[in-house]
Amino acid sequence: MAHVTLILGGCRSGKSGFALKTANETKADQRIFIATAVALDEEMRARVKQHRADRGAGWMTVEAPLALAEAVTTHAGQGCVILVDCLTLWVSNLLLEVQDPAQAAERIPDLVNAVRAAPCPVILVSNEVGSGIVPENQLARRFRDLAGMANQAVAACAHTVVWTVAGIPVVIKQP
Repeated sequence: MAHVTLILGGCRSGKSGFALKTANETKADQRIFIATAVALDEEMRARVKQHRADRGAGWMTVEAPLALAEAVTTHAGQGCVILVDCLTLWVSNLLLEVQDPAQAAERIPDLVNAVRAAPCPVILVSNEVGSGIVPENQLARRFRDLAGMANQAVAACAHTVVWTVAGIPVVIKQP
């Protein structure tokens, strides 16, 4: 199993920038960015465009809003590095697609197995959504719970877990 890194943080905490820096510093012949975002409005399209610009040339982008485990399995290979951004959007996409948290949760072990089996370094980005208040509506609570479950499962299989706060990476688990 290759090295697995999970980078967590709140919104605009610097997690994507740190993940990109980590991936760029990884010795690799090929850099693969697996995107889970679905750009449904102009603001999100602008975010996607900025992320592409931040990556620069030399990155292959794979869009996998739902089939994340399959994308990792398909694109993981010797000599590459995979950067997944982000698990939180993937969880949101799953929950909106299947409408059943239990059914969505069934996809988490598939992702963990794909990441564990990858022969290359895999870096995953996710928002920590459990530190705030309890949401007032059921869908938001389901999302928060499912995101927490996904983060815990990936953190358990990760060699390194980094928490980003105000642009500062803090290692909370290391080999």
